[in-house]
Amino acid sequence: MTTLQLAIPYLESGDRLTRAEFERRYNAMPDGFKAELIEGVVSVASPVRFATHSEPHSRIITLLGVYAAATPGVRVGNNATVRLDWENELQPDGLLRLENGTSTIDADGYVCGPLEFVAEIAGSSAAQDMHAKLRVYRRAGVQEYLVWLVFEERIVWFTLDEGEYRQIPADPDHITRSRIFPGLWFDLPALLRGDMATALAALQQGIAAADHAAFVIRLRSGE
Repeated sequence: MTTLQLAIPYLESGDRLTRAEFERRYNAMPDGFKAELIEGVVSVASPVRFATHSEPHSRIITLLGVYAAATPGVRVGNNATVRLDWENELQPDGLLRLENGTSTIDADGYVCGPLEFVAEIAGSSAAQDMHAKLRVYRRAGVQEYLVWLVFEERIVWFTLDEGEYRQIPADPDHITRSRIFPGLWFDLPALLRGDMATALAALQQGIAAADHAAFVIRLRSGE
């Protein structure tokens, strides 16, 4: 670390900073350090446990990656920095974005603006992912928001409807279907119990469905 970096204060949870000052300090932090700016307040991430974060995270990213691979014009991200506004700079655990959608990649290489889909891994409904972050994503216009509540052993998936988040219900076949990304089908019970073979089979059914094929045609035509 350089002398200049040593002179820059460390980021600590609870610091109230502008986004510019947050980024200045963040860029001086050691490799592997992770923090977010939520409503102008710094939140420093805790060490990541395997069973309660890393493994659920990997399951979600696996499904999002398979969907993006089958859907030209859709990009998947893992812990990407997202500049939503001047008080909020987040790093969602997973995201999907349309190349010609509501977000852009700015000159610094960061995602800028609201995304079509965000996923977060949280301990429980008491976590900020279900409170402060939810309010930020909703206000910014993130179209769908999925939160895996690990200790409660449930996954909630919201869609933006007239400015409010409403939970997407599972269909009778126990599969929950995205309202924004045709073919993005998640078997949430299979995900929760770690049955990735069943979860992948449900996703492949969605990718093989007619509405996904029509979506791909629209994306390739630039609509």
